[in-house]
Amino acid sequence: MSIEVFPSRDALAQLDWAKGDGLLPVVVQDTDTLAVLMLGYANAESLARTLETGHMTFYSRSKQRLWTKGESSGNVLAVVAVRIDCDRDTLLVSARPAGPTCHTGSESCFEQAPGNFLGRLDALVREREQQRPDDSYTTRLFEQGIRRIAQKVGEEGVETALAGVVQDDAALLGESADLLFHLTVLLRARGLSLQDAVGVLVARHAG
Repeated sequence: MSIEVFPSRDALAQLDWAKGDGLLPVVVQDTDTLAVLMLGYANAESLARTLETGHMTFYSRSKQRLWTKGESSGNVLAVVAVRIDCDRDTLLVSARPAGPTCHTGSESCFEQAPGNFLGRLDALVREREQQRPDDSYTTRLFEQGIRRIAQKVGEEGVETALAGVVQDDAALLGESADLLFHLTVLLRARGLSLQDAVGVLVARHAG
């Protein structure tokens, strides 16, 4: 998968390497949940290696060498996008982690880093669709086919509407959660994601 660079690949030539003596701080963010995973540093060579391989490669100040995250643990960071800040001296990297990011075994080096749970749910549903574990309700939905999944979305939509009219807040919230889950599965069955639907809302808002 090609790595997107914002505002453009041409902007990479304008990075201000001199300000940090050849190093730029790199903030890594989970592309699905938006949680901040870690902070590292890159030099020109490590950034070029990242763009070439698709795996986040830093310059380790302690080891004094290039260091690809996960080179020993296997918990690599698959880079999706690189964003350059307004001063051209900091990078924001969106990546999908293959396992815990922190050496402690935590998902993030920042304890209890905030994130978007719907993004986490979307990623989990994608994983279920790919791996199809036997004991998973989501697997059963995928195996029943798109018509059954669509039927479930319809049922949950009706139940949510009814709860909004004749039941209490707890019931409405419960039915809304069921609707969001089944909608996520339906989108994934069509090769889409919740983020794609959010993108439509963003475009409408911008218009």
